[in-house]
Amino acid sequence: MAGAGRAIACVAALVAAALVLFLAFRGHGGTHPPAAAGREPAGLGGTSPAPAAPSGTAASAEHADPLSGAAAAYAASRSGSVLAAVYDVSTGQSWRLGDGPAQPAASVVKLDILETLLAQQGGTTLSAGDQSLSESMIEDSDNDAATNLWHEAGGAAGIGAYNDSAGLSGTTPSACVTCAGFAWPGWGLTTTVPQDQLALLKQLIAPGPRPLLSDAQRSYVLSLMEKVAPGQRWGVSGGVPAGVTVALKNGWLPLNDANTNWQINSVGWVSGDGRDYLVAVFTTGNPTEQYGIDTINALSSRIWTAMRFRPGAATCADERPVMLSADRNRGII
Repeated sequence: MAGAGRAIACVAALVAAALVLFLAFRGHGGTHPPAAAGREPAGLGGTSPAPAAPSGTAASAEHADPLSGAAAAYAASRSGSVLAAVYDVSTGQSWRLGDGPAQPAASVVKLDILETLLAQQGGTTLSAGDQSLSESMIEDSDNDAATNLWHEAGGAAGIGAYNDSAGLSGTTPSACVTCAGFAWPGWGLTTTVPQDQLALLKQLIAPGPRPLLSDAQRSYVLSLMEKVAPGQRWGVSGGVPAGVTVALKNGWLPLNDANTNWQINSVGWVSGDGRDYLVAVFTTGNPTEQYGIDTINALSSRIWTAMRFRPGAATCADERPVMLSADRNRGII
């Protein structure tokens, strides 16, 4: 009887929601309300309020913080320092974990290099040579390709100018490419914070009313990030099942000659199975490369789980969520 009561209550809720949607859509002449031309990116400090729901749809409830609870407890249990930030594309909410100083970007800076170079093209495509270098830089994380494109983009000055336009406030491009006492390309010593990496990812996914890249350019970057080499598909893809879109760029860098202090980073976009979010995780002080990879994999898996239900879902006890909004047709079925 208890199960029947829950089922009846759930059906009643769905009928009521359907009636609201029907009446609302009638008020719009039987069509969906027009999409907004764009919105300003939400702030990154703490949780941002959800934007007002379009007329004629059920209001989206704010999502619970995916970086609290299990995620925060796990991060606290790991050696070194863990910083993370998440942005929910559907609600405009953002969260962050950790308040430490900026960390070396390692190869994650390659996304910044490519966005800078594309923005300098004024909406046009890259040359065939630069496209080849870009593919090697993002898909294979090739360092020589990155060095060539770093210089072509104007080095630290060019990267910094683009970052200012994109709203990055905690990122400092490296002043050297060949740095004294450092065996690796110096652009990897660019320091940054996760929330700045979200700002770069937003230029690809949710750029707002004043995008710095064209639609074609954004699609191009994402296509490369979705095709990184199989051995580099760890990180923010942790716990994400097959069939879900993941576009990512990772970075890994030994910070001392003994290889006992590793910088391991991962940034990207995850979309599918009722989720749509941007995420950036930075870790330093890892005793081995694999330790840092394991940390990000496990933390990302907890984030994926915490982002389980999209806002706007009506749930009944012991029942699967049923989406009340037709938003982008990506609800759980």
